[in-house]
This record gives sequence, structure tokens and C-alpha cells, in this order.
Amino acid sequence: MQVTIENHIAHIQLNRPDALNSMIPEFWSELPAVVQKIDDEAEARVIVISALGKHFSAGMDLSVFASIAKSFQGEPARRAEQFRRLVLELQASFSALEHIRIPVLVAMQGGVIGGAVDMVSAADCRYCTKDSFFTIKETELGMTADVGTLQRLPHLISQGLVRELAYTGRNLHSDEALACGLVNQVFEDQASMLSAVMAIAENIAANSPMAVSGCKEMLNYSRDHSVSDSLTYMATWQSGMFQMPDIQEAMAAGKEQRVPKFTNLHKKNTGL
Repeated sequence: MQVTIENHIAHIQLNRPDALNSMIPEFWSELPAVVQKIDDEAEARVIVISALGKHFSAGMDLSVFASIAKSFQGEPARRAEQFRRLVLELQASFSALEHIRIPVLVAMQGGVIGGAVDMVSAADCRYCTKDSFFTIKETELGMTADVGTLQRLPHLISQGLVRELAYTGRNLHSDEALACGLVNQVFEDQASMLSAVMAIAENIAANSPMAVSGCKEMLNYSRDHSVSDSLTYMATWQSGMFQMPDIQEAMAAGKEQRVPKFTNLHKKNTGL
């Protein structure tokens, strides 16, 4: 994958178009390492993920399945325990998109298949082109999707639709994806999509990174907890994070009709 950072926006591009950007074994360790490094260095305030070629991603590469198949040997309990750890590691690759402090926007074209659905479900916002389609392909392959689709999609679209897509493995096309709320916007082509998504990223990057980080933390927490618990957590968070410098800068910039200038979040402390 290719990574660039400019104007506080990190752009990650999947760059194996001839192989439909399928997710080879190296991908599963590279993606979480890349996003964690971006977060640790704190130069970027938002991440945009896109892909080169006709399709966003065909999902897990066949080489991964072949490697898994070879491991199915030996004593059943130990084999099962090993496979469980593998699935947890694969899940963690996409959970990294949720765990970092900054928002992740995904710009998709063509096929978003299998593991790619798992990945984009973990992003903050999704955008696609008119020719895009989404497929929970695992069902047609004789397995249950296991890297996040079935856990995250029910928080994004209706239970009934998730179940239909999972049980049938049918394609969800861009117009239906927009109508059900899976994607924020649909664009005619990849160029117009990337231009628009980068503009959204610029708007995010212009805001206080402390405030945006707090929004992500609270939204993720409230998804997984009750309203009462989420309000209590919000009050506790705010008791430490509500400070005046960013607020004063935002107010001053508005009064002076200029773009506010905010300090980046701190880099990861490497002295421990």
C-alpha cells in the first residue's frame, strides 16, 4: 500500500490493481501497523483509504485461505485454539481503524467484496462510486464472515437487510447502499469521489483534533453502551478534556474571519 501525508491528511492507497487489491498475508499486518504509525506520529488528523484500479478490493487473497488450510492438522483442541488466535489477529487488523484517535474515511469503487466489507464497516465514513457493489462473499464460499462484517453492519444498516445480505451473498449496489445508509454519498466516478472525500477530510482536519478525537471516542463508546453509561462517560471525559485554548482559538478565528490554527495531538510517548 502507498501512504502519503499532506495538509494533515493521510492517504492510504491499496495498490495491487492487477490482483483486484486482494488482501495477501502481508496486508493483515501492514494495515494496522500503518494506521497505528500515523496515529502515533500525530501529524495527520484524518485518514482517507482508497484503491487503485477498477475494484476497491476482492477481499482476502486465496493465498491466505491456502495457508489456513495447511494449518488444519494435528490434535483437534490445539488446532482449534490456534485457529481462534488467528481469527482474533485478523479481526484486530480492522479494529485498528476504530481504535486510533483520528477518523477514517473510505472511498470505494467497483467491487467491495468479502474481507473488504469487513474493513470498510470499521471505518467512520464510507463513500462510493456509482458502479460500486458490496458482497458478503464468505457465505458463497461455505463459511461465515468472521472479521467484523456481522458485528458492525447491524449498527450501520437494518438487521433485516444485514441478514438478507449475509444469508444470500447477493450484491448490494450503490443506490441501495445509499438508501440504507451504508454510504454517505455516491459519485459518478473515482476522480470526483476522491476530490469530494478529500474536501471532507480537509474540513475535518481544519477542526480541533482534540474535539474530533473526542467525537470519535464518544460515538464508538455510545454504540456499544447504554445511553446512561455513555452520558456518564461523556461527563468524565469532559472533566479532563474540556480546556480553553482550542475554544479560545476557534472563537478568535471566527471573530477575525480567519482559519483557526490548532496544535496537533501529542505524538506517542516513546520514552517508556
